Amino acid sequence: MRVMVLVKATEDSEKGFVATPETQAMMEAMGRYNEELTKAGILRDADGLKPSSEGKRVAFDGAGRTVIDGPFVHPRELVAGFWLWEVKDMDEAVAWVKRCPNPMPGPSEIEIRPLYEMSDFS
Repeated sequence: MRVMVLVKATEDSEKGFVATPETQAMMEAMGRYNEELTKAGILRDADGLKPSSEGKRVAFDGAGRTVIDGPFVHPRELVAGFWLWEVKDMDEAVAWVKRCPNPMPGPSEIEIRPLYEMSDFS
């Protein structure tokens, strides 16, 4: 089972990465966690996203397209980073997320979403 594991943005992450001893320790802990995921054969891909102030959205309405510049409101509805994992089931994904170091300096959330497989369409 493939899952996308989404690190939800926070007001802090929307300010951009600032090198401090706290963020350095956080990055080192996340690096160790990613090594564990790799050794377990679960990790397929992972990365962090820059703040939404550097992003754009394209809104669709019929044939029309409107480009919207960031930053976007409601940081907790945005994604700050992701992993793509191959796990045996959702319980295994939840167990791995519970082992994750907090990806933000304060309160944060991680969302797990299964990907569609070809078998879902047969």
